[in-house]
Amino acid sequence: MSCAFSVNGYRELARRHLPRMVFDYLEGGADDEKCLQRNLDAFDALELLPRRLINVAQPSLSTEVLGVSQPLPLIVAPMGLSGAFWPKGDLELARAAKKAGIPFILSTASNASIEEVAEQVGGDLWFQLYVVHPTLAEHLVKRALAAGYRTLVLTTDVAVNGKRERDLRSGFGLPFKYTPNVIIDGMLHPRWSLRLLTAGMPQLANFASTQAYDAELQAALLSRQMDASFDWAGLKRLRDLWPHRLLVKGILHPDDVKHCIELGADGVILSNHGGRQLDSSCSPMAVLEQIATAHPGKVLVDSGFRRGSDVVKALALGASGVLIGRPLLYGLATAGTVGAASVLDIFKDEISRTLANMGCACVRRLTPGYLIHT
Repeated sequence: MSCAFSVNGYRELARRHLPRMVFDYLEGGADDEKCLQRNLDAFDALELLPRRLINVAQPSLSTEVLGVSQPLPLIVAPMGLSGAFWPKGDLELARAAKKAGIPFILSTASNASIEEVAEQVGGDLWFQLYVVHPTLAEHLVKRALAAGYRTLVLTTDVAVNGKRERDLRSGFGLPFKYTPNVIIDGMLHPRWSLRLLTAGMPQLANFASTQAYDAELQAALLSRQMDASFDWAGLKRLRDLWPHRLLVKGILHPDDVKHCIELGADGVILSNHGGRQLDSSCSPMAVLEQIATAHPGKVLVDSGFRRGSDVVKALALGASGVLIGRPLLYGLATAGTVGAASVLDIFKDEISRTLANMGCACVRRLTPGYLIHT
């Protein structure tokens, strides 16, 4: 891992380790993938305005995320099918999060079940809910509650699946389709192939244990179709069902944020799904300051974070914390728990260095005054 001094270093290692079809699933976005670049460009549009003669001998990265103290302002984002990158990838990511003392969000589309992650890893576990079918959603929520999860994250930006042309070209899906090209690519990546053969094909673990009582639910599970009819009334029902902290993910419009809070959500996660859904979507960074100012302490953000300085800029605009997604999959694909933990260490080091060099002794003291919009 000699070149893995940064997230981009791990990205290059992941590209080498994974078959093209699998790497494209990790890396790809919707349509022309302009949103992927827009997410990255949003950070370049913000420059830091350093202060001097400040004691920064020991910059503090500890903060409160939605009222809970933690040593880093980071959360592991929900990521589906992580078992395609490393066997039991969800467990590996959860272990890295626990080691760092930060929350881990388990995806509905995980390859380890709600109960398995709770029993084998523990830590600060959050559960991310896709509403595929109302009956299934209620069942998953009750399972998460029984397993000890105390934060529910409702994802709202997948009314229909985004048009991910890389996946359409490669035919990526579960189970894998063993075409001649896929077989040849697997032979060219023997370590990944051996891990897959040893561990077996990744399964949608939360679906495998679900009792489907009718043909409609069975079809929804197999096709992974989202419930496009889910609306504000559905959010209210979910709020009534879930007794603990509820966050709404995939929100970008200020009016939607206000409505979420009015209906009892404890916070929102500004997100465009990492550029994988709506290619013409704005970056969450474009609306972060306005929304965080209106709802202090209730706003998290994701999409496009690759450097510790990116995290610092989001915190300066008012975010309480930042969800990290793809960078951790780069690390996971390279070296399992060790790789994912190393990526978190890189973010930690870069956040600390950025704070010291900009003359800010603590992430809690970051304000928009440290930024220049270019």
